[in-house]
Amino acid sequence: MTWSFSLGRLLGSELRVHVTFFLLLAWVGFAAYSNGGWPAAVENLVFVLALFACVVAHEFGHALMARRYGIKTPDITLLPIGGLARLERMPENPMQEVWVALAGPAVNVVIWIILIALGAGMPFEALSQIDSANIGLLDRLAYVNLLLAAFNMIPAFPMDGGRVFRALLCLRMDRVKATRIAALGGQIVAVGLGFLGLSSGNPILVLIAVFVFIAANAESQDVALRSVARRVLARDAMITEFRALSPDDTLSTAAQAVIHTTQHEFPVVDTNGALLGFVTRDRLFTALAGDHPRSDRATSVMDSDIPQVELTAGLETVLDGLHKGAPAIAVLGQTGRMMGYITRENIGELMVIRGR
Repeated sequence: MTWSFSLGRLLGSELRVHVTFFLLLAWVGFAAYSNGGWPAAVENLVFVLALFACVVAHEFGHALMARRYGIKTPDITLLPIGGLARLERMPENPMQEVWVALAGPAVNVVIWIILIALGAGMPFEALSQIDSANIGLLDRLAYVNLLLAAFNMIPAFPMDGGRVFRALLCLRMDRVKATRIAALGGQIVAVGLGFLGLSSGNPILVLIAVFVFIAANAESQDVALRSVARRVLARDAMITEFRALSPDDTLSTAAQAVIHTTQHEFPVVDTNGALLGFVTRDRLFTALAGDHPRSDRATSVMDSDIPQVELTAGLETVLDGLHKGAPAIAVLGQTGRMMGYITRENIGELMVIRGR
C-alpha cells in the first residue's frame, strides 16, 4: 500500500504502518496536552501504543486463521480505521472466509475478557471521556477493544462484518454481485460516519469515513477485475503497438516520444528484442525537472525491476504484479523476446469492452 513504510517482519508477515496512522497519534496527543499538559499527553501516547499492539493482534488473528487454510499474508498495514491484512488470495470456500473474517474481532474480544479479568471496568457514563487521562489505562483499553470488535462487525465493506456478509451472500449469488452489495453498504456507512464527523467536529471520524468509502469501492472493483481476469490470458490483454527505446537513446529522445505518442511508459529493449526495463513518464519528468542533462541516457532513469510473464499466463498473475507497484508487466514469447506489455489502464479498458 502506498504512503506506508515497513517496521519489519513478524510471524511471517511484513508489518507496515500507513502515515495517516500518525494523524491519530498526533490528534490524541494534542488533545490530551491541551487539557492536561505533558503528563496527560504522555499517558495518551502510551495508550495509543497499547492500542497499536491490540490492532496488530487483531490483524494477526486474520493472518493466522488464513494460514490454517494454506493462505499466506504478505503484509499487514496499520491504518486509522484499524488495519489491513493483505492475504495472497481469499478463501474459495465462503465459510472459510467467514472464519478468517471473524478471527480478528474474536482476538479483540479475548483481549477485552483478559483486561476485565485483570480488573478493568468502564462505567457507561464515562464513555464520552474515553480520550481523557482521568480514565484508567486498562479501562480505556478494554473499552476500545470492545469497540473495535463491534465496529468491525458492521456488515459492510471494508469491515470484517462486510466480509462475513459477502461470504454469506456468496452462498446464494455470484461473488461479484455479493461484493457490490457489501461495498454499497460500506459506502452508506462511510457517508453516515462522515456526516457524524462533520457535525460533531471530529476530524478522525471524517478520515475514517474517507478510508471506508475508498476501500469499499476498491474492493468491489478488484473483485470485478479478477472475475474478468479468470477468463483472460496475458496475450489477450497486452499492448502490441508501442514505441520502444534503445539503450543508447537519451532523455531528449524519450521526451520526444512522450510528445508524439500517448504512452505513459516506454520499454527499453536491446537489439535482440530482450527487455531491459521501462522508462515511465513520471520518472522522465522528474529527471527533466531536476539536474539531469537531456543528453543523459534514458537508461539512467529506467525501472529495471519489471515482472515478466509468458503469453499463456493468466491475467490474475498480471494483476498480482501490478498490485505490487510495477508500472507494467512484460509479456514474453518463447524466445524471450518481448511481445507486448500490460498496464493498469489497458486492463481497465479490457474490463469495459468485455463487461464487468
